[in-house]
Amino acid sequence: MSGKRDYYEVLGVSKSANESEIKKAYRKLALKYHPDKNPDDPTAEDKFKEAAEAYEVLSDAQKKAQYDRFGHAGMGNQGFGGGGMNMDDIFSQFGDIFGSAFGGGGSFGGSRGGGSRTVRGTNLRVKMKLTLEEINEGVKKKIKVNKMVNAEGVTYKTCSTCNGSGRITRVQQTFLGAMQTQSACNACHGAGKMIDQKPSDADAQGLKRKEEVIEIEIPAGVEEGMQLSVTGKGNAGAFNGVPGDLIVVIEELEHEFLKRDGDNLHFDAYVNFVDAVLGESIEIPTLNGKAKIKIDAGTQSGKVLRLKGKGLPRLQAYGQGDLFVHINIWTPKKVTKEERELLEKLRTSENFIPSPDKSEKGFFNRMKDMFQ
Repeated sequence: MSGKRDYYEVLGVSKSANESEIKKAYRKLALKYHPDKNPDDPTAEDKFKEAAEAYEVLSDAQKKAQYDRFGHAGMGNQGFGGGGMNMDDIFSQFGDIFGSAFGGGGSFGGSRGGGSRTVRGTNLRVKMKLTLEEINEGVKKKIKVNKMVNAEGVTYKTCSTCNGSGRITRVQQTFLGAMQTQSACNACHGAGKMIDQKPSDADAQGLKRKEEVIEIEIPAGVEEGMQLSVTGKGNAGAFNGVPGDLIVVIEELEHEFLKRDGDNLHFDAYVNFVDAVLGESIEIPTLNGKAKIKIDAGTQSGKVLRLKGKGLPRLQAYGQGDLFVHINIWTPKKVTKEERELLEKLRTSENFIPSPDKSEKGFFNRMKDMFQ
């Protein structure tokens, strides 16, 4: 189980909080625990990072939905805490929330370095196909991705448009007087620097495409459509900026015998008529090999047997789901002359005439019991 605090608890908001409320709560905490207000206080810095991580997830509709469904376990390595992002990364990504609360001409991160900001790279998205066996155990996989990286040999110079500040100041005359506004420099995207020299294989932002092998750890219990984020493994940011994330979308491969339903598994077992009448032990597949189950004498078609703990692990809780075995009585489509003669003798036997009592449950009652 994760030792992290609940993100809603960190920001002090409810799960029904809207985007504005989440942003307001984060701003309040970040101002309170900002390093400039709490110099040499590691506790305040930890709280500042914790609030930034919570906001990074809850301010993103897609990540928020994933967190609401799976909690911390469902986020994989997502978030600042999982990827080791530093204070400058936080300033560059969320600095616009704070305006000029700490000086620096309206750039939160800029107050620590002349107003320029670090440019963040774009995210990459890949699909990962997993078998039920891999989902059951959890797995580490290596994948190749083509992404943008910072080219070697790139040198930079101060941006001539903003003189290295990363900000452009504009003064407008209004009926209230002169109004001064600031925005990121369009020429350098707020980085405060421009490329001076670059190798021939680099683009205008000092980046080039390169193949990289990345190892991804998939937790046990993930499911179709779930997204995990590997922080810092996306495209590099321009001007030697912060890389984006690698988003891994889970694609579940169909199992030959077992069907998944959340944490539970289902298997259709076909039993011949004689075994159903007299009773027998049969072998069924599981995700860990095989298991033997007993078919009691007189078993009816449609009976469901439950193998506790033989399903999939619960992603956000302890324990495993169950494996439900659905008994189907196999009816031959063709019979030999000798078999027909034997069956004709049994047809009129009083013991073979259907006579269900109240203890024999119908299909809907069996399904109801199965999910209780």
